[in-house]
Amino acid sequence: MPFEKWNPLRELEVMKREMDRIWEDVFSTPRRVDIPWKKPPEKERGGVASPAIDILDRNEEVIVRAEMPGVVKEDIDVSMQENTLTIKGEIRDEMEKGGEFSYSERNYKYYSRSVNIPFKIQPDRIRAALKDGLLSIHIPKAMEVQPKKINVEIS
Repeated sequence: MPFEKWNPLRELEVMKREMDRIWEDVFSTPRRVDIPWKKPPEKERGGVASPAIDILDRNEEVIVRAEMPGVVKEDIDVSMQENTLTIKGEIRDEMEKGGEFSYSERNYKYYSRSVNIPFKIQPDRIRAALKDGLLSIHIPKAMEVQPKKINVEIS
């Protein structure tokens, strides 16, 4: 069961959104010219980023893969409410562990993305794994949604 038919104009929309996301990631943090080594205030750092995802639709399950670079598993929250899968993650600042920066150009981000799942699932069997910054979420389809093989007798 495909999610939707391919539309070349939709591909351009997706590419534009991705370029906008990249532009925001690169230029979202204002640079302080007067004191470049001073860490910007909390409101000027980072922001919410939408992780890039892949969705694989298989017969028995749907697999959602999300890029979560720099996020440790303790800082990832995956939830399912009704038909919406929500993925959240946060890159923590080393300042929370103590110490001071002399200079910092890294962005500290909060990731958030929601995906609509258009069919019934088995919520008690959802599982997720994080490896090398890639979060994989396996969402089993409900038995009535899975394709059934029908034997055809030839007479």
